[in-house]
Amino acid sequence: MSSTTTSTVRVLDGGFSGQLSRHVGAKIDGDPLWTARFLATDPEAVYSTHLDFLRAGANVIETNTYQASVPGLMKNLNMSERESLDLLAKAVGLAKKAVDVYTQETDKTEKPHDTNPVVAGSCGPYGAYLHDYSEYSGSYGKSVSRQELIDWHRPRFQALLNAGVEILALETIPCVEEAEALLELLREFPHARAWVSFSCRDGQLLADGSVFQEIAVRCYQALPSQILAVGVNCIDPSYVTPLLKGINGSASSEAFVPLIVYPNRGGSCSETGNWTTVPDDHSLNLPVSEWLDMGVRYIGGCCKIFAEDIKAIRSEVNQYCAKIT
Repeated sequence: MSSTTTSTVRVLDGGFSGQLSRHVGAKIDGDPLWTARFLATDPEAVYSTHLDFLRAGANVIETNTYQASVPGLMKNLNMSERESLDLLAKAVGLAKKAVDVYTQETDKTEKPHDTNPVVAGSCGPYGAYLHDYSEYSGSYGKSVSRQELIDWHRPRFQALLNAGVEILALETIPCVEEAEALLELLREFPHARAWVSFSCRDGQLLADGSVFQEIAVRCYQALPSQILAVGVNCIDPSYVTPLLKGINGSASSEAFVPLIVYPNRGGSCSETGNWTTVPDDHSLNLPVSEWLDMGVRYIGGCCKIFAEDIKAIRSEVNQYCAKIT
Protein backbone atom coordinates (compact mmCIF):
# COMPACT_ATOMS: atom_id res chain seq x y z
CA MET A 1 0.00 0.00 0.00
CA SER A 2 1.24 3.50 -0.75
CA SER A 3 2.84 5.48 2.07
CA THR A 4 0.68 7.76 4.19
CA THR A 5 1.87 11.26 5.09
CA THR A 6 0.21 14.58 5.75
CA SER A 7 1.05 15.49 2.16
CA THR A 8 -0.66 12.39 0.73
CA VAL A 9 -3.77 12.64 2.93
CA ARG A 10 -6.00 15.58 2.10
CA VAL A 11 -8.54 16.85 4.61
CA LEU A 12 -11.73 18.08 2.98
CA ASP A 13 -14.22 20.63 4.26
CA GLY A 14 -17.52 19.73 5.92
CA GLY A 15 -21.22 20.22 5.33
CA PHE A 16 -21.61 23.58 3.62
CA SER A 17 -25.27 24.05 4.50
CA GLY A 18 -24.85 23.66 8.24
CA GLN A 19 -21.80 25.89 8.46
CA LEU A 20 -23.35 28.51 6.18
CA SER A 21 -26.44 28.63 8.40
CA ARG A 22 -24.23 30.01 11.18
CA HIS A 23 -23.51 33.04 9.01
CA VAL A 24 -27.00 33.65 7.66
CA GLY A 25 -28.77 32.95 10.96
CA ALA A 26 -31.25 30.42 9.64
CA LYS A 27 -31.58 26.78 8.66
CA ILE A 28 -31.16 26.20 4.94
CA ASP A 29 -33.45 23.63 3.40
CA GLY A 30 -36.11 23.11 0.79
CA ASP A 31 -34.88 25.53 -1.88
CA PRO A 32 -34.42 24.05 -5.38
CA LEU A 33 -30.96 25.67 -5.43
CA TRP A 34 -30.22 24.87 -1.79
CA THR A 35 -27.09 26.78 -0.67
CA ALA A 36 -26.27 27.86 -4.24
CA ARG A 37 -28.88 30.63 -4.01
CA PHE A 38 -26.57 32.42 -1.59
CA LEU A 39 -24.01 32.88 -4.36
CA ALA A 40 -26.41 35.53 -5.63
CA THR A 41 -27.99 36.73 -2.37
CA ASP A 42 -25.18 36.60 0.22
CA PRO A 43 -21.77 35.88 -1.33
CA GLU A 44 -19.98 37.20 1.75
CA ALA A 45 -21.53 34.41 3.83
CA VAL A 46 -20.35 31.87 1.25
CA TYR A 47 -16.81 33.25 1.43
CA SER A 48 -16.88 33.22 5.24
CA THR A 49 -18.01 29.60 5.27
CA HIS A 50 -15.07 28.60 3.08
CA LEU A 51 -12.73 30.44 5.43
CA ASP A 52 -14.17 28.63 8.46
CA PHE A 53 -13.17 25.27 7.02
CA LEU A 54 -9.72 26.43 5.97
CA ARG A 55 -9.03 27.76 9.44
CA ALA A 56 -10.20 24.42 10.84
CA GLY A 57 -7.52 22.59 8.84
CA ALA A 58 -9.12 21.64 5.53
CA ASN A 59 -6.72 21.71 2.61
CA VAL A 60 -9.37 20.94 0.01
CA ILE A 61 -12.48 23.13 -0.09
CA GLU A 62 -15.40 22.67 -2.47
CA THR A 63 -17.17 25.39 -4.38
CA ASN A 64 -20.76 26.08 -3.37
CA THR A 65 -22.06 24.61 -6.64
CA TYR A 66 -23.46 21.21 -5.69
CA GLN A 67 -26.93 22.26 -6.81
CA ALA A 68 -25.87 25.05 -9.16
CA SER A 69 -26.32 23.67 -12.64
CA VAL A 70 -26.74 26.06 -15.56
CA PRO A 71 -30.35 24.92 -16.24
CA GLY A 72 -31.14 25.17 -12.53
CA LEU A 73 -29.78 28.68 -12.20
CA MET A 74 -31.59 29.81 -15.33
CA LYS A 75 -34.86 28.39 -14.07
CA ASN A 76 -34.73 29.36 -10.39
CA LEU A 77 -32.89 32.69 -10.54
CA ASN A 78 -34.34 33.80 -13.88
CA MET A 79 -30.84 34.15 -15.27
CA SER A 80 -29.55 33.93 -18.80
CA GLU A 81 -27.12 31.18 -19.72
CA ARG A 82 -24.26 33.68 -19.66
CA GLU A 83 -25.28 34.97 -16.22
CA SER A 84 -25.49 31.41 -14.92
CA LEU A 85 -21.99 30.60 -16.17
CA ASP A 86 -20.72 33.82 -14.60
CA LEU A 87 -22.26 32.82 -11.25
CA LEU A 88 -20.45 29.47 -11.39
CA ALA A 89 -17.22 31.36 -12.01
CA LYS A 90 -18.06 33.63 -9.08
CA ALA A 91 -18.39 30.55 -6.86
CA VAL A 92 -14.83 29.59 -7.74
CA GLY A 93 -13.67 33.14 -7.11
CA LEU A 94 -15.17 33.15 -3.61
CA ALA A 95 -13.40 29.91 -2.72
CA LYS A 96 -10.10 31.16 -4.14
CA LYS A 97 -10.47 34.42 -2.23
CA ALA A 98 -10.82 32.41 0.98
CA VAL A 99 -7.70 30.42 0.12
CA ASP A 100 -5.76 33.63 -0.55
CA VAL A 101 -6.84 35.20 2.74
CA TYR A 102 -6.09 32.03 4.69
CA THR A 103 -2.66 31.77 3.06
CA GLN A 104 -1.89 35.35 4.03
CA GLU A 105 -3.03 34.64 7.60
CA THR A 106 -0.72 31.64 7.93
CA ASP A 107 2.33 32.97 6.09
CA LYS A 108 3.90 34.05 9.37
CA THR A 109 2.66 31.18 11.52
CA GLU A 110 3.19 27.43 11.66
CA LYS A 111 0.83 25.76 9.22
CA PRO A 112 -1.37 22.91 10.51
CA HIS A 113 -0.41 20.73 7.53
CA ASP A 114 2.21 20.69 4.82
CA THR A 115 0.20 21.15 1.64
CA ASN A 116 -1.33 24.28 0.18
CA PRO A 117 -5.15 24.45 0.05
CA VAL A 118 -6.80 23.71 -3.28
CA VAL A 119 -10.29 24.31 -4.63
CA ALA A 120 -12.49 21.48 -5.89
CA GLY A 121 -15.47 22.22 -8.11
CA SER A 122 -18.56 20.56 -6.62
CA CYS A 123 -20.69 18.75 -9.21
CA GLY A 124 -23.80 17.20 -7.71
CA PRO A 125 -25.93 14.60 -9.50
CA TYR A 126 -28.66 15.20 -12.05
CA GLY A 127 -31.23 14.12 -9.47
CA ALA A 128 -30.39 17.11 -7.27
CA TYR A 129 -31.40 19.40 -10.12
CA LEU A 130 -34.71 17.55 -10.52
CA HIS A 131 -35.46 18.41 -6.87
CA ASP A 132 -37.68 15.35 -6.51
CA TYR A 133 -35.45 13.29 -4.18
CA SER A 134 -34.38 11.02 -7.05
CA GLU A 135 -30.74 11.57 -6.08
CA TYR A 136 -31.52 9.18 -3.21
CA SER A 137 -32.60 6.39 -5.56
CA GLY A 138 -30.86 7.02 -8.88
CA SER A 139 -34.07 6.00 -10.62
CA TYR A 140 -33.52 8.52 -13.42
CA GLY A 141 -30.56 6.45 -14.61
CA LYS A 142 -33.03 4.15 -16.37
CA SER A 143 -34.96 6.91 -18.12
CA VAL A 144 -32.42 9.63 -18.95
CA SER A 145 -29.97 8.80 -21.72
CA ARG A 146 -26.21 8.91 -21.27
CA GLN A 147 -25.97 11.72 -23.80
CA GLU A 148 -28.55 13.77 -21.90
CA LEU A 149 -26.57 13.35 -18.70
CA ILE A 150 -23.33 14.31 -20.44
CA ASP A 151 -24.89 17.38 -22.03
CA TRP A 152 -26.40 18.43 -18.71
CA HIS A 153 -23.11 18.15 -16.78
CA ARG A 154 -20.82 19.62 -19.46
CA PRO A 155 -21.48 23.38 -18.99
CA ARG A 156 -20.70 23.21 -15.27
CA PHE A 157 -17.55 21.16 -15.90
CA GLN A 158 -16.38 23.74 -18.41
CA ALA A 159 -17.26 26.75 -16.28
CA LEU A 160 -15.56 25.41 -13.15
CA LEU A 161 -12.43 24.37 -15.00
CA ASN A 162 -12.25 27.66 -16.88
CA ALA A 163 -12.48 29.50 -13.56
CA GLY A 164 -9.50 27.57 -12.22
CA VAL A 165 -10.58 24.72 -9.96
CA GLU A 166 -7.81 22.19 -9.40
CA ILE A 167 -10.16 19.22 -8.97
CA LEU A 168 -13.69 18.30 -10.01
CA ALA A 169 -15.69 16.78 -7.15
CA LEU A 170 -18.17 14.41 -8.80
CA GLU A 171 -20.21 13.61 -5.74
CA THR A 172 -23.23 11.84 -4.32
CA ILE A 173 -23.59 9.85 -7.55
CA PRO A 174 -26.48 7.39 -7.02
CA CYS A 175 -26.44 5.23 -10.14
CA VAL A 176 -24.12 3.41 -12.50
CA GLU A 177 -25.45 5.21 -15.56
CA GLU A 178 -24.50 8.65 -14.25
CA ALA A 179 -21.05 7.46 -13.18
CA GLU A 180 -20.40 6.12 -16.67
CA ALA A 181 -21.64 9.35 -18.25
CA LEU A 182 -19.33 11.39 -16.03
CA LEU A 183 -16.32 9.28 -16.98
CA GLU A 184 -17.11 9.72 -20.66
CA LEU A 185 -17.44 13.47 -20.18
CA LEU A 186 -14.22 13.66 -18.19
CA ARG A 187 -12.35 12.24 -21.18
CA GLU A 188 -13.30 15.43 -23.06
CA PHE A 189 -11.13 17.31 -20.55
CA PRO A 190 -7.91 15.25 -20.53
CA HIS A 191 -6.04 17.66 -18.26
CA ALA A 192 -8.77 17.64 -15.61
CA ARG A 193 -8.51 15.62 -12.41
CA ALA A 194 -11.53 14.46 -10.41
CA TRP A 195 -12.77 12.26 -7.64
CA VAL A 196 -15.97 10.22 -7.85
CA SER A 197 -17.93 9.65 -4.66
CA PHE A 198 -21.14 7.67 -4.55
CA SER A 199 -24.41 7.75 -2.65
CA CYS A 200 -25.06 4.39 -0.97
CA ARG A 201 -28.11 2.90 0.69
CA ASP A 202 -26.24 0.67 3.16
CA GLY A 203 -22.85 -0.93 3.73
CA GLN A 204 -22.78 -2.67 0.37
CA LEU A 205 -24.96 -1.11 -2.31
CA LEU A 206 -25.24 2.12 -4.26
CA ALA A 207 -28.53 3.98 -4.05
CA ASP A 208 -29.63 2.24 -7.27
CA GLY A 209 -28.85 -1.23 -5.85
CA SER A 210 -25.55 -1.83 -7.65
CA VAL A 211 -22.62 -3.27 -5.70
CA PHE A 212 -20.51 -0.31 -4.62
CA GLN A 213 -17.06 -1.93 -4.66
CA GLU A 214 -17.51 -3.33 -8.15
CA ILE A 215 -18.58 0.02 -9.59
CA ALA A 216 -16.08 2.14 -7.67
CA VAL A 217 -13.05 0.05 -8.57
CA ARG A 218 -14.21 -0.20 -12.17
CA CYS A 219 -14.49 3.58 -12.39
CA TYR A 220 -11.00 4.10 -11.02
CA GLN A 221 -9.43 1.50 -13.27
CA ALA A 222 -11.20 2.93 -16.32
CA LEU A 223 -9.46 6.30 -15.99
CA PRO A 224 -6.61 6.17 -13.43
CA SER A 225 -4.77 9.06 -15.07
CA GLN A 226 -7.64 11.41 -14.24
CA ILE A 227 -9.46 9.89 -11.26
CA LEU A 228 -7.73 10.87 -8.02
CA ALA A 229 -9.94 8.75 -5.76
CA VAL A 230 -13.23 6.90 -5.52
CA GLY A 231 -15.44 6.48 -2.49
CA VAL A 232 -18.57 7.62 -0.69
CA ASN A 233 -20.11 10.77 0.75
CA CYS A 234 -23.20 11.92 2.64
CA ILE A 235 -23.62 8.54 4.28
CA ASP A 236 -24.06 7.34 7.85
CA PRO A 237 -20.52 6.81 9.19
CA SER A 238 -21.42 3.27 10.30
CA TYR A 239 -21.67 2.18 6.65
CA VAL A 240 -18.23 3.42 5.61
CA THR A 241 -16.02 0.61 6.89
CA PRO A 242 -18.03 -2.24 5.29
CA LEU A 243 -18.21 -0.30 2.03
CA LEU A 244 -14.44 0.21 1.83
CA LYS A 245 -13.13 -2.92 3.53
CA GLY A 246 -11.18 -5.19 1.22
CA ILE A 247 -10.71 -2.83 -1.71
CA ASN A 248 -7.05 -2.49 -0.78
CA GLY A 249 -6.86 -5.49 1.52
CA SER A 250 -4.22 -7.44 -0.37
CA ALA A 251 -3.48 -5.04 -3.20
CA SER A 252 0.01 -4.48 -4.52
CA SER A 253 1.20 -0.91 -4.81
CA GLU A 254 0.42 -1.03 -8.54
CA ALA A 255 -3.18 -2.03 -7.82
CA PHE A 256 -3.73 0.42 -4.95
CA VAL A 257 -7.02 2.33 -5.23
CA PRO A 258 -6.99 5.73 -3.46
CA LEU A 259 -10.23 6.21 -1.54
CA ILE A 260 -12.28 9.19 -0.47
CA VAL A 261 -14.83 9.43 2.32
CA TYR A 262 -16.84 12.30 3.70
CA PRO A 263 -19.83 11.03 5.67
CA ASN A 264 -22.67 12.96 7.20
CA ARG A 265 -23.31 13.06 10.94
CA GLY A 266 -25.70 10.11 10.75
CA GLY A 267 -29.11 9.34 9.34
CA SER A 268 -30.37 9.04 5.81
CA CYS A 269 -33.01 10.21 3.38
CA SER A 270 -35.68 8.07 1.76
CA GLU A 271 -36.73 8.25 -1.88
CA THR A 272 -39.70 10.38 -0.77
CA GLY A 273 -37.52 12.93 0.98
CA ASN A 274 -38.16 11.82 4.55
CA TRP A 275 -34.99 12.32 6.57
CA THR A 276 -33.98 10.14 9.46
CA THR A 277 -31.70 12.66 11.07
CA VAL A 278 -29.62 13.32 14.17
CA PRO A 279 -29.14 16.50 16.24
CA ASP A 280 -26.40 18.91 15.25
CA ASP A 281 -24.52 18.01 18.44
CA HIS A 282 -24.84 14.24 17.97
CA SER A 283 -21.57 12.59 19.04
CA LEU A 284 -19.22 12.07 16.10
CA ASN A 285 -16.59 9.37 16.62
CA LEU A 286 -15.09 8.59 13.24
CA PRO A 287 -12.56 5.74 12.99
CA VAL A 288 -10.14 7.93 11.07
CA SER A 289 -7.09 5.70 11.58
CA GLU A 290 -8.99 2.64 10.43
CA TRP A 291 -10.10 4.39 7.24
CA LEU A 292 -6.60 5.65 6.51
CA ASP A 293 -5.32 2.09 6.94
CA MET A 294 -7.80 1.04 4.25
CA GLY A 295 -6.36 3.51 1.75
CA VAL A 296 -8.44 6.63 2.34
CA ARG A 297 -6.48 9.60 1.00
CA TYR A 298 -9.24 12.24 1.07
CA ILE A 299 -11.31 12.57 4.24
CA GLY A 300 -13.79 15.16 5.46
CA GLY A 301 -17.48 15.56 6.13
CA CYS A 302 -20.84 16.19 4.53
CA CYS A 303 -24.19 17.23 6.05
CA LYS A 304 -24.02 18.40 9.68
CA ILE A 305 -20.24 18.13 9.82
CA PHE A 306 -19.10 21.53 11.08
CA ALA A 307 -15.79 23.38 11.19
CA GLU A 308 -15.01 22.09 14.67
CA ASP A 309 -15.47 18.53 13.40
CA ILE A 310 -13.03 19.16 10.56
CA LYS A 311 -10.56 20.50 13.13
CA ALA A 312 -10.85 17.20 15.02
CA ILE A 313 -10.39 15.18 11.80
CA ARG A 314 -7.32 17.24 10.93
CA SER A 315 -5.84 16.52 14.37
CA GLU A 316 -6.41 12.78 13.99
CA VAL A 317 -4.89 12.75 10.51
CA ASN A 318 -1.81 14.58 11.76
CA GLN A 319 -1.41 12.19 14.69
CA TYR A 320 -1.81 9.13 12.47
CA CYS A 321 0.73 10.35 9.94
CA ALA A 322 3.22 11.31 12.65
CA LYS A 323 3.09 7.78 14.08
CA ILE A 324 3.92 6.02 10.82
CA THR A 325 6.65 8.32 9.54
